Amino acid sequence: MYKKQFEIRWSDVDANGHLANSAYTNFMSHARMSFFTEQGFSMPEIMKHNVGPVVFYEHMYYFKESFLGAPITVTIEVSGISEDGMYFMFEHNFYNQKGDHLAYCEMQGGWIDLKARKLSALPKILLDLAHKFPKSDAFKVLTKEDTRKHGVRPKPLKMS
Repeated sequence: MYKKQFEIRWSDVDANGHLANSAYTNFMSHARMSFFTEQGFSMPEIMKHNVGPVVFYEHMYYFKESFLGAPITVTIEVSGISEDGMYFMFEHNFYNQKGDHLAYCEMQGGWIDLKARKLSALPKILLDLAHKFPKSDAFKVLTKEDTRKHGVRPKPLKMS
């Protein structure tokens, strides 16, 4: 399990005085990029291979409030990777300094070719690194069908 610690800043709280939902997303993104860097997926390294990560969805579940100045810990567990590395899934958990569980998020994403702007398998050198990621107990090999498990599809706006 990967852990990253943060302190809740003024810009992280909302009108209710607690950690804003947008701050959870920002903390998860920062934690993921730190995780990727420590696993050999630094921005310069992935840019050499012309790929970049994209988020498909983030499903958040909130359990307990947290407030300005409080330290929080964000954890990451890799719960899925496709055989070609194109898709990945992470579980994020948020904890306060006492170890209370603040929130949980399932996040799924993929890699795109930055020139073609299409989903792409990872180059072999990155795929070999991805297969070494520490995995959660619930880890599974992802398929394209897993990216559609919630049944949500794009719907064009009807112009009148």
